[in-house]
Amino acid sequence: MRIENRKNDETREIKFTRNYTKHALGSVLVEFGDTKVITTASVESGKPKWMDKEDLRGWLTAEYSLLPSSTSTRCQRERTKISGRTQEIQRLIGRSLRACVDLKKMPDLTITIDADVIQADGGTRTASICGGFVALSDAIDKLIAQGLLKENPIIEPVAAISAGIIDGEVRLDLNYAEDSAAQVDSNIVLTKSGKIIEFQTTAEGKPYEYNQMLEIFEVAQKGISEIIAKY
Repeated sequence: MRIENRKNDETREIKFTRNYTKHALGSVLVEFGDTKVITTASVESGKPKWMDKEDLRGWLTAEYSLLPSSTSTRCQRERTKISGRTQEIQRLIGRSLRACVDLKKMPDLTITIDADVIQADGGTRTASICGGFVALSDAIDKLIAQGLLKENPIIEPVAAISAGIIDGEVRLDLNYAEDSAAQVDSNIVLTKSGKIIEFQTTAEGKPYEYNQMLEIFEVAQKGISEIIAKY
Protein backbone atom coordinates (compact mmCIF):
# COMPACT_ATOMS: atom_id res chain seq x y z
CA MET A 1 0.00 0.00 0.00
CA ARG A 2 1.24 3.51 -0.85
CA ILE A 3 1.89 6.39 1.54
CA GLU A 4 -1.66 7.77 1.24
CA ASN A 5 -3.12 4.23 1.30
CA ARG A 6 -3.85 4.49 -2.41
CA LYS A 7 -4.00 1.67 -4.91
CA ASN A 8 -1.39 1.80 -7.66
CA ASP A 9 -3.92 3.07 -10.21
CA GLU A 10 -5.47 5.71 -7.92
CA THR A 11 -4.82 9.44 -8.11
CA ARG A 12 -4.41 11.61 -5.07
CA GLU A 13 -7.42 13.71 -4.06
CA ILE A 14 -7.85 16.26 -6.87
CA LYS A 15 -9.74 19.53 -6.42
CA PHE A 16 -10.39 22.58 -8.60
CA THR A 17 -11.49 25.79 -6.85
CA ARG A 18 -12.69 28.19 -9.56
CA ASN A 19 -12.72 32.01 -9.44
CA TYR A 20 -9.92 31.86 -6.89
CA THR A 21 -8.56 35.35 -7.55
CA LYS A 22 -10.40 38.59 -8.26
CA HIS A 23 -8.81 40.14 -11.35
CA ALA A 24 -7.92 37.35 -13.78
CA LEU A 25 -10.55 36.39 -16.32
CA GLY A 26 -10.07 32.76 -15.31
CA SER A 27 -8.47 31.62 -12.05
CA VAL A 28 -8.24 28.24 -10.35
CA LEU A 29 -6.59 26.75 -7.30
CA VAL A 30 -5.76 23.21 -8.38
CA GLU A 31 -4.79 20.62 -5.76
CA PHE A 32 -3.27 17.22 -6.42
CA GLY A 33 -2.91 15.95 -2.86
CA ASP A 34 -0.41 18.29 -1.19
CA THR A 35 0.61 19.91 -4.48
CA LYS A 36 -1.19 23.23 -4.83
CA VAL A 37 -0.96 25.55 -7.85
CA ILE A 38 -2.73 28.82 -8.61
CA THR A 39 -3.44 29.01 -12.34
CA THR A 40 -4.80 32.13 -14.03
CA ALA A 41 -5.78 33.08 -17.58
CA SER A 42 -5.15 36.68 -18.63
CA VAL A 43 -6.30 38.10 -21.96
CA GLU A 44 -4.75 40.93 -23.99
CA SER A 45 -5.66 42.34 -27.38
CA GLY A 46 -3.04 41.85 -30.09
CA LYS A 47 -0.58 39.04 -30.64
CA PRO A 48 3.19 38.55 -30.32
CA LYS A 49 5.41 40.71 -32.56
CA TRP A 50 7.01 37.64 -34.10
CA MET A 51 3.70 36.56 -35.64
CA ASP A 52 3.11 37.67 -39.22
CA LYS A 53 0.54 40.45 -39.59
CA GLU A 54 -1.29 38.34 -42.15
CA ASP A 55 -1.55 35.43 -39.73
CA LEU A 56 -5.19 35.21 -38.64
CA ARG A 57 -4.49 33.22 -35.50
CA GLY A 58 -4.43 34.49 -31.96
CA TRP A 59 -1.91 33.08 -29.50
CA LEU A 60 -1.76 31.18 -26.21
CA THR A 61 1.33 31.02 -24.04
CA ALA A 62 2.23 30.03 -20.48
CA GLU A 63 4.51 31.01 -17.63
CA TYR A 64 5.40 28.81 -14.66
CA SER A 65 6.91 29.68 -11.31
CA LEU A 66 7.91 27.67 -8.26
CA LEU A 67 7.41 30.14 -5.40
CA PRO A 68 10.15 30.39 -2.73
CA SER A 69 8.31 28.71 0.16
CA SER A 70 6.66 26.02 -1.97
CA THR A 71 9.36 23.43 -1.19
CA SER A 72 11.01 22.21 2.01
CA THR A 73 14.04 24.43 1.38
CA ARG A 74 13.54 27.97 0.05
CA CYS A 75 14.12 28.27 -3.68
CA GLN A 76 15.28 31.56 -5.21
CA ARG A 77 12.93 33.70 -7.27
CA GLU A 78 13.86 33.66 -10.94
CA ARG A 79 13.91 37.43 -11.45
CA THR A 80 16.27 37.97 -14.38
CA LYS A 81 16.96 34.52 -15.83
CA ILE A 82 14.75 31.46 -15.69
CA SER A 83 16.18 27.98 -15.25
CA GLY A 84 16.16 25.28 -17.89
CA ARG A 85 13.60 23.34 -15.82
CA THR A 86 11.23 26.32 -15.72
CA GLN A 87 11.60 26.88 -19.47
CA GLU A 88 10.86 23.21 -20.14
CA ILE A 89 7.74 23.21 -17.95
CA GLN A 90 6.21 26.42 -19.26
CA ARG A 91 6.77 25.30 -22.85
CA LEU A 92 5.05 22.02 -22.01
CA ILE A 93 2.07 23.86 -20.49
CA GLY A 94 1.83 26.21 -23.48
CA ARG A 95 1.98 23.57 -26.18
CA SER A 96 -0.39 21.27 -24.27
CA LEU A 97 -3.06 23.96 -24.11
CA ARG A 98 -2.47 25.21 -27.67
CA ALA A 99 -3.13 21.66 -28.84
CA CYS A 100 -6.71 21.88 -27.59
CA VAL A 101 -7.71 25.20 -29.20
CA ASP A 102 -8.31 26.48 -32.72
CA LEU A 103 -6.24 29.67 -32.64
CA LYS A 104 -8.03 31.01 -35.73
CA LYS A 105 -11.20 31.32 -33.63
CA MET A 106 -9.51 33.78 -31.24
CA PRO A 107 -8.04 36.30 -33.71
CA ASP A 108 -5.96 39.22 -32.44
CA LEU A 109 -6.02 37.95 -28.86
CA THR A 110 -3.24 36.63 -26.65
CA ILE A 111 -4.12 34.45 -23.67
CA THR A 112 -1.43 33.90 -21.05
CA ILE A 113 -1.73 31.05 -18.58
CA ASP A 114 0.23 31.65 -15.38
CA ALA A 115 0.94 28.71 -13.09
CA ASP A 116 2.34 29.63 -9.67
CA VAL A 117 3.20 26.70 -7.43
CA ILE A 118 2.46 27.59 -3.80
CA GLN A 119 3.12 24.08 -2.44
CA ALA A 120 5.05 21.34 -4.23
CA ASP A 121 4.74 17.61 -3.56
CA GLY A 122 5.33 16.13 -7.01
CA GLY A 123 3.41 16.54 -10.25
CA THR A 124 3.49 20.35 -10.39
CA ARG A 125 3.68 20.45 -14.20
CA THR A 126 0.75 18.07 -14.70
CA ALA A 127 -1.35 19.91 -12.10
CA SER A 128 -0.50 23.18 -13.86
CA ILE A 129 -1.77 21.85 -17.19
CA CYS A 130 -5.05 20.68 -15.64
CA GLY A 131 -5.62 23.89 -13.71
CA GLY A 132 -4.52 25.89 -16.73
CA PHE A 133 -7.16 24.23 -18.89
CA VAL A 134 -9.92 25.00 -16.38
CA ALA A 135 -8.78 28.64 -16.11
CA LEU A 136 -8.63 28.87 -19.91
CA SER A 137 -12.10 27.40 -20.30
CA ASP A 138 -13.59 29.83 -17.77
CA ALA A 139 -11.87 32.80 -19.44
CA ILE A 140 -13.19 31.80 -22.86
CA ASP A 141 -16.74 31.49 -21.53
CA LYS A 142 -16.47 35.07 -20.26
CA LEU A 143 -15.03 36.32 -23.55
CA ILE A 144 -17.98 34.78 -25.41
CA ALA A 145 -20.45 36.31 -22.92
CA GLN A 146 -18.80 39.72 -23.43
CA GLY A 147 -19.03 39.40 -27.21
CA LEU A 148 -15.24 39.39 -27.64
CA LEU A 149 -15.29 35.90 -29.16
CA LYS A 150 -17.87 34.70 -31.67
CA GLU A 151 -17.42 31.01 -30.92
CA ASN A 152 -15.62 28.72 -28.52
CA PRO A 153 -12.10 27.89 -29.81
CA ILE A 154 -11.66 24.87 -27.52
CA ILE A 155 -11.62 21.69 -29.59
CA GLU A 156 -11.76 19.30 -26.64
CA PRO A 157 -10.54 19.20 -23.03
CA VAL A 158 -7.01 18.11 -22.13
CA ALA A 159 -5.51 16.84 -18.89
CA ALA A 160 -2.17 15.56 -17.64
CA ILE A 161 -0.95 13.08 -15.06
CA SER A 162 2.33 11.63 -13.84
CA ALA A 163 3.14 7.96 -13.49
CA GLY A 164 6.16 5.83 -12.81
CA ILE A 165 7.63 2.47 -11.92
CA ILE A 166 8.63 1.93 -8.29
CA ASP A 167 9.84 -1.42 -7.00
CA GLY A 168 8.77 -2.94 -10.30
CA GLU A 169 5.18 -1.66 -10.00
CA VAL A 170 3.47 0.94 -12.19
CA ARG A 171 1.98 3.70 -10.03
CA LEU A 172 -0.19 6.66 -10.96
CA ASP A 173 0.12 10.31 -9.86
CA LEU A 174 3.40 10.22 -7.95
CA ASN A 175 4.03 12.42 -4.94
CA TYR A 176 7.54 13.77 -4.30
CA ALA A 177 8.74 10.80 -2.25
CA GLU A 178 7.59 8.35 -4.93
CA ASP A 179 8.95 10.47 -7.78
CA SER A 180 12.37 10.63 -6.10
CA ALA A 181 12.47 6.83 -5.80
CA ALA A 182 11.08 5.99 -9.25
CA GLN A 183 13.05 3.74 -11.59
CA VAL A 184 10.94 5.09 -14.48
CA ASP A 185 9.34 8.54 -14.54
CA SER A 186 6.57 9.58 -16.91
CA ASN A 187 4.41 12.64 -17.69
CA ILE A 188 1.42 12.10 -19.97
CA VAL A 189 -0.86 14.70 -21.58
CA LEU A 190 -3.97 13.47 -23.44
CA THR A 191 -7.12 14.93 -24.94
CA LYS A 192 -10.52 13.78 -23.75
CA SER A 193 -10.81 11.50 -26.82
CA GLY A 194 -7.45 9.89 -25.96
CA LYS A 195 -5.20 11.63 -28.49
CA ILE A 196 -1.61 12.01 -27.31
CA ILE A 197 -0.06 15.45 -26.78
CA GLU A 198 2.85 14.32 -24.62
CA PHE A 199 4.10 10.90 -23.58
CA GLN A 200 7.47 11.50 -21.97
CA THR A 201 8.81 8.42 -20.21
CA THR A 202 12.39 8.13 -18.96
CA ALA A 203 14.30 5.30 -17.31
CA GLU A 204 16.20 6.65 -14.31
CA GLY A 205 18.08 3.34 -13.87
CA LYS A 206 17.79 0.21 -15.94
CA PRO A 207 15.69 0.25 -19.14
CA TYR A 208 12.01 -0.66 -18.95
CA GLU A 209 10.03 -3.16 -20.99
CA TYR A 210 7.54 -2.46 -23.80
CA ASN A 211 4.69 -4.01 -21.81
CA GLN A 212 5.50 -1.68 -18.91
CA MET A 213 5.26 1.30 -21.25
CA LEU A 214 1.79 0.14 -22.32
CA GLU A 215 0.78 -0.32 -18.68
CA ILE A 216 1.92 3.23 -17.88
CA PHE A 217 -0.13 4.57 -20.78
CA GLU A 218 -3.24 2.60 -19.81
CA VAL A 219 -3.14 3.69 -16.16
CA ALA A 220 -2.58 7.30 -17.29
CA GLN A 221 -5.62 7.09 -19.58
CA LYS A 222 -7.71 6.01 -16.60
CA GLY A 223 -6.43 8.86 -14.43
CA ILE A 224 -6.88 11.49 -17.12
CA SER A 225 -10.49 10.41 -17.76
CA GLU A 226 -11.18 10.82 -14.05
CA ILE A 227 -9.59 14.29 -13.99
CA ILE A 228 -11.55 15.53 -17.01
CA ALA A 229 -14.77 14.31 -15.36
CA LYS A 230 -14.00 16.77 -12.52
CA TYR A 231 -13.92 19.76 -14.89
